[in-house]
Amino acid sequence: MQGNKQRVRVIGMFDSGVGGLTVMKEILEAIPEVRVIYFGDTARVPYGNRQPEELIGFGEEIITFLISQGAEAIVVACNTSSAISLSVLQERFAIPILGLIEPGARLAVKKTLGGKIGLIATEGTVRSKAYTLAVSKALSRGLVPADLVLRAAWQRGDQPISLVRAQACPLFVPLVEAGLANSDEAGGIARTYLKPLKRAGIDTLILGCTHYPYLYPVIQDILGQDVVLVDPAEGVVTELQKLLAQLEVRNLSQITGSQWRVRYFVSGDPALFRQVGNTLLKQSIENVRQIYWTE
Repeated sequence: MQGNKQRVRVIGMFDSGVGGLTVMKEILEAIPEVRVIYFGDTARVPYGNRQPEELIGFGEEIITFLISQGAEAIVVACNTSSAISLSVLQERFAIPILGLIEPGARLAVKKTLGGKIGLIATEGTVRSKAYTLAVSKALSRGLVPADLVLRAAWQRGDQPISLVRAQACPLFVPLVEAGLANSDEAGGIARTYLKPLKRAGIDTLILGCTHYPYLYPVIQDILGQDVVLVDPAEGVVTELQKLLAQLEVRNLSQITGSQWRVRYFVSGDPALFRQVGNTLLKQSIENVRQIYWTE
């Protein structure tokens, strides 16, 4: 029966906390042969106000650990790390590493109906201007909106397409990590953050932090149904599928053993991660192992 065994792929993922679970969920649903090793750096959350050298160091530490656990590719399931440290990490490791910024920007360009794209993200991601550059890059490489009217207007030069407003939302991550995504407090904070975006007349909003999809109903209610919300995780799935097709050619070793689907590791409190993760995913997270970094 050896020939009937299905090849599985082991993907390492990391985020500052529970936010990356939104990306993981999309990947597991779309790619049945994938197994995920998830690392939540909960002892050092949030990442949004960290310095570049800190984020690079954290990434090196975590990716080295994920590779030691059998990861064949890495998804940086954190927009801040994707914006600030991804290029350095890609240079320092031979393993394929995917980020969120370019897939998210491409998805926003495809989905925009009026050419006015907005962004909510951490302070670090907004400050980096990575999404602004990624939207411009996507357009310069010939990507066009799916909407035919906007596409024609853009190609004639009558209608610009750009990221018109970026808003830092530093309180969103602590709210989600505390399990308060659906609270009145979250709603009040969201209304304050989203006012400038509403004034800018955006028609598309990039959820530029993996924690933010947990606030999807709150954000959609405030902005209205006419504004399209873009989760970069959807774009990452497409990129990962392409990557896995390439890895197949490399004839990497088959992973055997027990039929686990996800393994969870954290740097902080496993019980808190399990509690919040169970609430957000609406499914059971059982075994979570804490990893202690040596200073």
